[in-house]
Amino acid sequence: MTTLTLTRQQSREIDALAIERYGIPGMVLMENAGRGVVDVLLGVEPGIVDEPARSVMILCGKGNNAGDGFVIARHLDIRGVSVKVILLAAAVELRGDARTNYEILSHSQVPIVDLSGVGELAQRLDSEAVDAAWIVDAMLGTGARGEPREPLATAIRWMNAQPRKRLAVDLPSGLDCDTGQPAAITVRADITCTFVAVKQGFSADSAHDFLGELHVVSIGTPPSLLDEVVTADDALGK
Repeated sequence: MTTLTLTRQQSREIDALAIERYGIPGMVLMENAGRGVVDVLLGVEPGIVDEPARSVMILCGKGNNAGDGFVIARHLDIRGVSVKVILLAAAVELRGDARTNYEILSHSQVPIVDLSGVGELAQRLDSEAVDAAWIVDAMLGTGARGEPREPLATAIRWMNAQPRKRLAVDLPSGLDCDTGQPAAITVRADITCTFVAVKQGFSADSAHDFLGELHVVSIGTPPSLLDEVVTADDALGK
């Protein structure tokens, strides 16, 4: 059986059709995505539950990938995992479902540390990561192209230099969704939790060193929708 893969545009189409045709709110898709990542992480390392000395640190940008990160933080907290969120963009820059999930998380007991615009970012990250066993990359999603900008570039360099395990949300920040070409600064993940289906660029040889162990996470969209979007584009020669 052929494994269906998604391009950047097809990923957008699936989200849009799920919302418009099936009536699945974007918040539900994001909730399913974040909870699914937590299922994978705790499946890989169940012993991290109720061990405050072994925490999870989540690096968040400002797009929907950050929104996924906020959901991940909330569900880790619910399941007894010590977790901390690092903002690499000011909260005022968050929009839509990402903003809503930030507001929800802000009412919990999860520490949220705003490091946007700070000097000596790597040193500040060092001080925040003392107990971290895992670092989660919720910085850039499938829509990103080209070289990551600051402060994300510094955060990615720092993340790659850590002896801790690294998990990428949807794809490693800096890796091109369609081509699989890494930017000069790209997260090297131990685990990548990608949504709905494997992305087109993941099959490229250039992507292999950055993906780590790959898991496909459902966000609650009907399987027929994936077939429809990919088949329609194949028929059009896209």
